Amino acid sequence: DVQIAGRSVAVESAQWIGGAEPVSGPLPSTSLGGVVDTGPRGRLMVFVVQKSLERDRLAGLLRILHDSGRLLDALTPDDRVAVVSFDSHLKIWLDFTDDLDRARTVLADEILFREPGVLEGGGGVSMMAGLSRDVGRSTYSMEDALARLGRALEPLPGSKSVVLIGYGFGELTVTLGMVGSRQNPRYGEARDALHAARAAVFSLDVTDVDYHTFEHGLETVSADTGGFFVRTRNRARRAIEQVADALVGHYVLFTQAPDVESGTHAIKVDLVGAQGTVYARTTYTN
Repeated sequence: DVQIAGRSVAVESAQWIGGAEPVSGPLPSTSLGGVVDTGPRGRLMVFVVQKSLERDRLAGLLRILHDSGRLLDALTPDDRVAVVSFDSHLKIWLDFTDDLDRARTVLADEILFREPGVLEGGGGVSMMAGLSRDVGRSTYSMEDALARLGRALEPLPGSKSVVLIGYGFGELTVTLGMVGSRQNPRYGEARDALHAARAAVFSLDVTDVDYHTFEHGLETVSADTGGFFVRTRNRARRAIEQVADALVGHYVLFTQAPDVESGTHAIKVDLVGAQGTVYARTTYTN
């Protein structure tokens, strides 16, 4: 059941995107005759690593990158993976490639303490038209990095998954002596670009504390795009498994166009006749 701006819209079809059919089987056809296509389809997945050598971030980042290969275990030969990182600026390590062994090596062994080598692309699917190394060198904030990534992904077909391994973003604030954070004004551009690209963000917070101010950036971008946020402190392996389970596949729902006025409206998606948790983007822009 899908509602936009509080009004129900008919679901015309549901398409499974992933390497294998869900354990529960395909969704039933809708009353409008929609069908579920469970055939193998290549997915596009981008790893974004937010690098930091600060003590309370580095240990968690090392743990996650060491086990990051588990995030690739469910992928198929039809899938493509790209890898970028951000520290002082955005760096492109891998354009979309089906060489999963190379992606594992970059994530686990190279990305933290080395610089990107010769750029490797993958078989015709590329984000380099909108995200060159020159563009990366002029990208100085995490919000701008996500915005430029979204714009580079938008022309590519289908939905995408973005795995954000980092410590968060936002602007530090101090109110009445209390430290907090707020969204950078540029965040809206990042959210809109990721929406246009049909990209869901799954965030792994590597910070080795129970709570910190910048985690709200990770939480917000994940909730807005239809992914989720998970802390990794004291549960790194479980956090990786949680994201890996989500990356196995997803449904794309096709609905009738909602009859709503121009603007941005809330989306609500619920399961009918089944139990489970739904992760879906939160807004629709007419």
